[in-house]
Amino acid sequence: MPADIDVLLVDNEPSFAQLAAEMLTRADDSLSVTTVTSASNALETVEETPIDCVVSDYDMPGLSGLELLEAVREDNEDLPFVLFTGKGSEEIASEAIAAGVTGYLQKKSGREQYTLLANQIRNAVAQYRAETELRESEKRYERTLTGLHETTRDLMRAGTKGEIFRAAVDTADEILGVPIVATYRFDPTERNLQHAASVSATAEALDPDRTYEHDEGHVWDIFSTGEMGYVPDVQAEVGEDTELRRRSEVIVPLGTHGMLVAGSEARDGFDETTIELIQILAANTEAALDRAEREQLLRDHDRRLTHQNEELTRLNHTNELVREITRGVAQATTREEIETTVCDRLVGGERYLGAWIAPTDDPWSPTARSGIETAYADRISADGESAPEADLARRAIDDERVQVVRNVLDEPAWEPRRSVALTAGFQTVLAVPLIGRDRRYGAVVVHAPAADAVTDREREVLAELGETIGHAIRTAERTRAMVTDERVELELSCTDEQLLFTQLARVLDRTITLEGIVDRADGRIVCFVRVPAYPADEVDSIADELAVVESAAAISEAEESVLVDVTITSTPLLDILAEFDTRLRSVTADGEISSMTVQLPQGVDARSVIEGIQEAYPTTELTARRETTRKHSGGHVNGKIESTLTAKQLEALQSAYYSGFFEWPRESTGEDLAETLDVSAPTLHYHLRAAQRKLVDLTFDDGSN
Repeated sequence: MPADIDVLLVDNEPSFAQLAAEMLTRADDSLSVTTVTSASNALETVEETPIDCVVSDYDMPGLSGLELLEAVREDNEDLPFVLFTGKGSEEIASEAIAAGVTGYLQKKSGREQYTLLANQIRNAVAQYRAETELRESEKRYERTLTGLHETTRDLMRAGTKGEIFRAAVDTADEILGVPIVATYRFDPTERNLQHAASVSATAEALDPDRTYEHDEGHVWDIFSTGEMGYVPDVQAEVGEDTELRRRSEVIVPLGTHGMLVAGSEARDGFDETTIELIQILAANTEAALDRAEREQLLRDHDRRLTHQNEELTRLNHTNELVREITRGVAQATTREEIETTVCDRLVGGERYLGAWIAPTDDPWSPTARSGIETAYADRISADGESAPEADLARRAIDDERVQVVRNVLDEPAWEPRRSVALTAGFQTVLAVPLIGRDRRYGAVVVHAPAADAVTDREREVLAELGETIGHAIRTAERTRAMVTDERVELELSCTDEQLLFTQLARVLDRTITLEGIVDRADGRIVCFVRVPAYPADEVDSIADELAVVESAAAISEAEESVLVDVTITSTPLLDILAEFDTRLRSVTADGEISSMTVQLPQGVDARSVIEGIQEAYPTTELTARRETTRKHSGGHVNGKIESTLTAKQLEALQSAYYSGFFEWPRESTGEDLAETLDVSAPTLHYHLRAAQRKLVDLTFDDGSN
């Protein structure tokens, strides 16, 4: 067995020193003994050669054994030192012990003393080495701990979780000396552990790219418990693939952020100190991840606040702009004034660069504009239906929703406008539909400077503004219609079997004509229909034939025709006409085709009316269109009729007019009308005379001669 303890034997008698060395090696072959004959030589040897133990005589020339002990202790206070002397006394023994000698043995004859000396040397060196190793271990632990604290500062300075995961594995590798280490990030959406970072040696040992799914494997189990786990023998305890180099592993949860997994190629390859240091590293990493998450939340919160403040500022500006536009629109008296006011106020607020009105029929032909150069407007008109602005406005009008192009520079359809956008400085374009009581008056197209410059809340405010403008235009058009009778008349033909008048003509087997329609106060509708050569006593059978008809009765009977009132609740045709404030002037139906004349007030979109009727009755076709203009002789009389008469009075007056009550000779009597309106005859006459009196008052009070 090779020697593993180096002994320095000091004795001024060379022959005894040599003999003692031989006897010690015989007593214990693990001892390697070097002899010197003076204290000075001993000190030189201790300085130049690794020595595990010094054995010295007491009485020597120059320096005594105790003086040599003091000199050795100055350089190495823990080196074992045995005093082996022939002058034994209690005084010397006490002095030696007080000086810190490791062992004391008196020289005697016989081999036993060398056996005792060898034992003392071996025991002293074993204790010395153990204490030295402990001190070195403590120093290494302190150095490692200091390194961990230094890296903690790096962890805390890391900006993202990814950087922290990477710093953790680098620290385990470089500071703790753990070459097999990886971190896994918990994904709350996928509910799994995904690889975050690992050192190069880990690929062959830990399978770092693996994703641990929910409730899969011992790593997930440890993560779920939140407590550190040590697996000293992976193959025996877990049964994982033995081709991977790791044989033992330490698994430490990083709070709710993920896991740190450290591996060793040896079974039970982690001592308590290393496990403790890994736990400290994990705790520091978790704290850094917590800090990064808090800071990220704060940054997100600050960004949200900044965004909300910017949005609130824009919204306040938009609301103020809307109030200004609303005030300006309220003062305008014509549609042209309203459209001009809207465009001017939108651009005057400095929130938008340009604004223009896209009409319903031709959205590529601006009717009013502000901030839009003539060349640009001409280009839109020249492109016609293919203009991207026209498509945007059309979609806004058809869908009755605000439409937005967030960045014209990114939209392929807007590529022809990119040079214009760069020159004019706009990137966002939006179209706001102008809707008033289900009536479409076009759209206002607005250009904003920045990309994605309009928030969702701002879109809602602008949509409300569009409704306000639409109502203002509707009011202006209705006011104008009270003074000037500008009308559009549409002649339509329809072969749809579901049309009420076609059904009536087919059931009656006659060509019928519509005399007029009265909207009853109770929601029912009375249609006055003239039927040629039909028995009056068979009229009431119409209600049995047609489910849409509530009742039918003959009001008057002449030689060639009978006037019938047909009471219904509603039909799609009449609903559509009411939606657009249009009037059904006449209808002729023969059971196969119905020819209708529809009168539109000024400003109503004829195409929308036709499309609405065609949606309900697909076979409807436009056969003619006429425009008429006529000044009222009575000034504002016609405009005041509806506001002056009560609902009952208007109902009685309309029913009397359409039933021929004012003809001479009368086609209907008061009793007939009373029965139609489901009132008594005196009540009918009361309402009718009151209505007539009010009409006369309006006529004369208006200043007419």
